[in-house]
Amino acid sequence: MTRTEPGASRTAARLAARGFAPLIAPVLAVRPIIQPAPDLSGITALAFTSPNGVAVFADLTPDRSLPVFAVGDVTAERARQAGFTTVTSASGALADLAWLIASEATGRVLVPGAREPAGDLDALLNRAVETVILPVYEATETRAKAPADFEAVLAHSPRAAKAVARALGRDGGAGRLAVAISAAAAAPLAAAGFAEIRTAGEPTDAAVLLALGNPAARV
Repeated sequence: MTRTEPGASRTAARLAARGFAPLIAPVLAVRPIIQPAPDLSGITALAFTSPNGVAVFADLTPDRSLPVFAVGDVTAERARQAGFTTVTSASGALADLAWLIASEATGRVLVPGAREPAGDLDALLNRAVETVILPVYEATETRAKAPADFEAVLAHSPRAAKAVARALGRDGGAGRLAVAISAAAAAPLAAAGFAEIRTAGEPTDAAVLLALGNPAARV
């Protein structure tokens, strides 16, 4: 399990329930960007591209009055847990979030997220809605040593996949399976020489586990 906490522990629990022996080894750490409470004047909605964005933004301001558009169901649930009451999930990837915002949002939409986002929401929106990008956290590589004995790697983002490939080095994935949450996350894994790279059918944790298969399966 290479994703950041607390997502890593949630996925590890699901793996254990299915008979796997999960190893938690996050390759990225989320660090909040210290800043004052954001000025929400003129903002009509919020758009979150990850649960991390929700958690960090919620710590910056007590305001929960704005409607929220979330990229997926996990991000939407995190927003509800943080106290936002009007939350709509795109239940998909960044392109699905862009479609949702373009269809339902008006005015200026604040997008709290990573300093280096995995995708370009503005480009996908193509000026359909005005967005205000607010970096609230940065994901830095932990550079932790990979476990010596493992059979499969799960990559939940392109950034994590790049960190995995760097950590393992050339042929570090030989004889092993990699499962990526998207095609963009699968691409960097090729550098590690995995015996097989599978891509989830949709960008969700559940789809990643489905692509992984069962403990009896071998590469």
